[in-house]
Amino acid sequence: MPKKSRLIAAVVVVAAFAAGGWFYARRTEMRAGPTLTFYGDVDIREVQPTFNASGHIASMVVQEGAAVHQGALLATLDDTRYAASLAQAKATMRSLKAGLDKLLAGSRPEEIAQAKATMDALRITYQNDEVTYHRFATLATTSAATLQQRDNARAAFRSARQQYEAAKQAYILAVKGPRQEDIDAARAAYEAAVAAVALAQREYDDTRLYAPADGVVEDRILEPGDMASPATPVFTVALTSPLWVRAYVPERELGHVRYGMAATVTTDSYPGTVYHGWVGYLSPTAEFTPKTVETPALRTALVYQMRIYVCDPRGQLRLGMPATVHIDPEQPPPPAHPGCGAAHAAGG
Repeated sequence: MPKKSRLIAAVVVVAAFAAGGWFYARRTEMRAGPTLTFYGDVDIREVQPTFNASGHIASMVVQEGAAVHQGALLATLDDTRYAASLAQAKATMRSLKAGLDKLLAGSRPEEIAQAKATMDALRITYQNDEVTYHRFATLATTSAATLQQRDNARAAFRSARQQYEAAKQAYILAVKGPRQEDIDAARAAYEAAVAAVALAQREYDDTRLYAPADGVVEDRILEPGDMASPATPVFTVALTSPLWVRAYVPERELGHVRYGMAATVTTDSYPGTVYHGWVGYLSPTAEFTPKTVETPALRTALVYQMRIYVCDPRGQLRLGMPATVHIDPEQPPPPAHPGCGAAHAAGG
């Protein structure tokens, strides 16, 4: 082969290798893609717990900056009136309960025996008066007894008979016991008293204010001696979970961000510390970029709000802290709800 031909062939081979290398590098670059970077602020939820009752505050248990757990006691009201109402309701309930128990128990054996003894005694008296009356009636026909004596014996006999009948009915009632209607009325009164006790107990319990969730006390709005009501917040509590970074996605990058994608977060306050998280929310509507958000996009460009939920086991992130979010657009499809463990594994 001539020297000129070999030179041309070498040039062609080199050009081919160069073109192949460029094409491969370009494909690799397009496949990997650049890491998406967003800027935002740390955001958390806040609650302002209030008493469910009205009264003067007796004590404030926690100070600003205190970490509280759900159900922890925060403050108390003066409970004098509520305690008295509860005691009165309980006493009424006990009284009505005793009355109901008495009706349900029925007549005691001693009461039945007493009623029967009275009935038997009056029967004997009634029978004796009957004999006496008939005797005087016979004597009156022969004038051996006066008509007045006969009439007095008849009146005594009739009175004794009525007393016996009354004692007989009293004995029957003692055996049968209370009427079902009386028992139902007593039971209804007792149930109303039970409900009154439950209401009084709830009103008493409402003089205690408890933390609605885990968090940190940011502010004591009221102090002991202040008048509290259901419309007046007592504390401001910053919830420790969930915690997220609020960032904004430009429209041109919206197709690269999906719900559940793993992300990493860094802050200027803790350089070198990487927080792992995931995309937990993408707004369905666009808005203009807030002035507080620093992005390379124009301020007038439409963006979509995004929340990157962050795992912060050391409790370093604070409300409003500027943060930078990094997302790899070529990561594998995310799980439905990553959580801290999955996000940490995906983020390395």
